[in-house]
Amino acid sequence: MKLVSATLLFVYLLLLAAAASLSTAHYLPLADTPPSFCDSKCGARCSNAGMKDRCLRYCTICCNQCKCVPSGTYGNKSECPCYRDMKNSKGKSKCP
Repeated sequence: MKLVSATLLFVYLLLLAAAASLSTAHYLPLADTPPSFCDSKCGARCSNAGMKDRCLRYCTICCNQCKCVPSGTYGNKSECPCYRDMKNSKGKSKCP
């Protein structure tokens, strides 16, 4: 019985230590594009969008991966092939 109690205590302490190390970990962003770059470019790109918050969300995702945003509020996707070719799960263009 003492062996089982000692084993459970040991496992509990290991789990506690693992949880503590995860809570203090610092996660780095996936892309090294400065946030201000994507914020300003996507703000201009989505300025006329009907669903502005949705446009900004997807534009920022695309900007972080492609490191570019086409000029203007619509079209001009040939300026950034990565942005143009990114597709969602349904096969449609992901980037506004």
